[in-house]
Amino acid sequence: MPSRNVVKVSVPDAYYHVYARGHGRHAIYRDDEDYRVFLNLFKRHLSIEAAADPNSRVYAHLRGSIELLCYCLMTNHFHLLLYQIDELAMQRLMRGVLTSYSRYFNKKYDLSGALFETTYKASMVTSDEYLLHISRYIHLNPKQWRTYSYSSLPYYLGEAPPEWLQPQRITELFSSTAKYQEFVEDHEDYKAAMDAIKPELAGE
Repeated sequence: MPSRNVVKVSVPDAYYHVYARGHGRHAIYRDDEDYRVFLNLFKRHLSIEAAADPNSRVYAHLRGSIELLCYCLMTNHFHLLLYQIDELAMQRLMRGVLTSYSRYFNKKYDLSGALFETTYKASMVTSDEYLLHISRYIHLNPKQWRTYSYSSLPYYLGEAPPEWLQPQRITELFSSTAKYQEFVEDHEDYKAAMDAIKPELAGE
């Protein structure tokens, strides 16, 4: 039975929690290079200037059509928070990233077949409560979340983000980086929030 969280309707001016897992729960990142390559694919599509391949063919340039607000890459899955401005921009972005990354991964490790379990799953954020808490849920995925290398958390706590990451729609909900850090560390509030929004989470 198809997941209820697989995107069937894509609408403009909407937030989405996007999730995908490795086929058979296998690793989709095996070393540091894999994580960097995956993130560089977002740079390819979301930077201010359009990027081109070695043959000067321009990749889909989606800056202004969709924003990556938040991410966390785990060994066998990833979480993203996206804000879609133009209809179907999310589909174009995810198709470009997942197809290119699968091709890279299979070539590097001499594999074939599907890298990801299914098409990505996406849950539209339908309430202010969900939006307020989803970045915290994403950033708390790693056990060692304070020092984890492959999440956007440092950019929420004061480090200047790369141009292809646009966290402002979330960070502007807090008066300071210290307030956001307090929010992440408030585990009692976090547990209560998860009980409220868990049915809406992509991948659950």
